[in-house]
Amino acid sequence: MSALLPNLLHFSRLLGAAGIDVQAVRTLDVARAIQHIDIGNRREFYHALRCLLVHRPQDYPVFDEAFRVFWRPPPGDWTTTDLHAMGEQRRTGDPQFESPAGADPDRAEPSVAPPHEIDQVAPLSYSDREAVRQRDFSELNESELSQAQRMMADFRWDVRMRRTRRWQAGRGPTLDLRRVVQRAASHRGELVDLPRRTRKQRRRPLVLLCDVSGSMERYARMLLHFLYCMSGRLDQVEVFVFATGLTRVTRHLGRRRRQSAVAQVVPRLPRQVPDFAGGTRIGGALRTFNLQWGRRVLGHGAVALVISDGWDRGEPELLGAEMARLQRTTYRLIWLNPLLGSRDYVPQTRGMRAALPFIDDFLPVHNLDSLEVLGRHLSSLPTRKGLARR
Repeated sequence: MSALLPNLLHFSRLLGAAGIDVQAVRTLDVARAIQHIDIGNRREFYHALRCLLVHRPQDYPVFDEAFRVFWRPPPGDWTTTDLHAMGEQRRTGDPQFESPAGADPDRAEPSVAPPHEIDQVAPLSYSDREAVRQRDFSELNESELSQAQRMMADFRWDVRMRRTRRWQAGRGPTLDLRRVVQRAASHRGELVDLPRRTRKQRRRPLVLLCDVSGSMERYARMLLHFLYCMSGRLDQVEVFVFATGLTRVTRHLGRRRRQSAVAQVVPRLPRQVPDFAGGTRIGGALRTFNLQWGRRVLGHGAVALVISDGWDRGEPELLGAEMARLQRTTYRLIWLNPLLGSRDYVPQTRGMRAALPFIDDFLPVHNLDSLEVLGRHLSSLPTRKGLARR
């Protein structure tokens, strides 16, 4: 039996250890694609793997080095073009060790630690929780992702209240003249009591616009969970996702579900988005939102959150114009960028540079700590539009 498929799995793990985000579904795509190419042709095999496993140009040098090392011709009589056999002995057999000088290889036995039983599994410790909170979402393994999702479900989201035009009885500075006259009439015209009134307050609507293109794929799982948690905690929330187009997903995320149902809701969401993990045209997506949805969801002083890394294949002029329009129609326009969590990050992409002049708040969204900072920021927004702009 050929060892090519096991070697593909080992190669995917090697890319992950080197810092390249490789999803399991990508490996399945490779397994299907190699049936349609000449795998004896090293050049075709290389381009098929790079096309399907790498979605960021900055990862190409790392991939090239990993491909050169892993798929090198093995020693022996195998041909240099037989990729079915490449790495077979190196990856599928038992590990081979060089014996120290003078040692008898027949008597050498690896030292094995004695097995031990686990009597009790300790709960997640404080240090473990802090490590998960501070690590980048793209660096979390499966168990840490599950822990982060459980911790995120406990967050309390709140958006600062706004004053409406309606009045209610209260201890405000304004007299309630109607009640003053009513009470004076019951006391023969004497002003015994001076009732007051105050403005009613309601929570500001929240509009979420999340980038789910290929460049955001390594953050997509946690960000979709973040959207689910926010839409379940708050009342007036509208959720949209975009890549080359715009898709409204409020009806999928906004339903009141038990927390145990998250595992069913979030994985199904990419199936509802036709351009999930595709290209990016932020300007076109925002134009669709402004024309078709802006008047419906941006009333009553809404706060808009755009979640994207700023990688855009569209025209920067269009992005700038639609960002300016979106800022004029919202109470607060906040841009969340997962790359902003890196100390070396500089917004140099043309999409990010076109959007920056129209952003009220530019915040990171790369780990749990950054989400807590966002929660505190939303609950302490300025009372008037345009204040404390960054």
